[in-house]
Amino acid sequence: MVLSVPIFGQVKPDLKQLPNGVQYQIYTKGTAARVKLNDVITFNFTQKTDKDSVLFSSFAAGKPVTIAIEPSKSISDLMYFFPMLGLKDSALVKIPSDSLFKDGQMERPSFFPPGSTLQFVLKIENVQSMEEAMAERQKMMDIQTKMADSLKTNELHIADAFVTANKLVVKQTPSGLRYLILTPSMKLKPTAGDTVEVNYIGRTLNGKIFDSSIEAEAKKAGLEQPGRNYEPISFVVGQGEVIPGWDEALLMMNEGSKGRFLIPSELAYGPKGAGQDIPPFSTLDFQVELVKVKPAKKAVVPKIPAVIVKKPVAVKKVAPKTKPTVKKKVVTSKTK
Repeated sequence: MVLSVPIFGQVKPDLKQLPNGVQYQIYTKGTAARVKLNDVITFNFTQKTDKDSVLFSSFAAGKPVTIAIEPSKSISDLMYFFPMLGLKDSALVKIPSDSLFKDGQMERPSFFPPGSTLQFVLKIENVQSMEEAMAERQKMMDIQTKMADSLKTNELHIADAFVTANKLVVKQTPSGLRYLILTPSMKLKPTAGDTVEVNYIGRTLNGKIFDSSIEAEAKKAGLEQPGRNYEPISFVVGQGEVIPGWDEALLMMNEGSKGRFLIPSELAYGPKGAGQDIPPFSTLDFQVELVKVKPAKKAVVPKIPAVIVKKPVAVKKVAPKTKPTVKKKVVTSKTK
């Protein structure tokens, strides 16, 4: 998209100056109401130097910026300038670079020498009240939710059809993970925190192999993985190092066992997918072999010997012995 306005450098701009030192020229000025505080605006802009070197252009990127108008906090936020414009208006804004680097917190680039300016050529594409913007956002969210629900339902139908078409007898966990143990084992079963070594083949439900740790399978599928060492991958299970479906699946296996797992997108790559091979809302088909389980080292808690506290012996209180009272013999005349 190209602005139908004069390009700075081709004509001598009729610049005006604001109290903060910012210079500007309004290229086009319509009759629309001016932008005001709390409005939500969508605008395109080109950011460049005095030498017309473009630093960024939302026009070229095809992504206009949407922001809410609030009180200005810095000379670079343009919040003091937007209220001078209305819908479809365009302008040139020149901010003194000295005002951007005066506090020394940002290092001054060589293309912004002292006395230079940071320039914006901008155009207001849309103006909404906060209420209108919030209503539009809610409407978009509702649409996205309905689309996501539809895609999830479709994913479930595709997975059901896949199980039926391939005559798979699978079990299902509460999370939606479907599984089939192909080769059982009675060896060690991992617990969360153990390190496991795993071989695997990953397919989409249309049969396309998108990854494998087995060289023969990768080559057969035409996967280009230059420099990869084809060997079992190692990771700590139950710690979120892999997709949730893998953590759940491997905790159900034993060392030496093999299984097949249909992992729904909710436990894999969700609404975003992964690369070109895994579209959004894709259930994945994994064949997995648990090659090795290395138990995590358990922390040894030293035993603290119990301290035996003897019950104090009650001491009988003995009344102190009292000396007998000695009656003195009274000598009278009769006893003489």
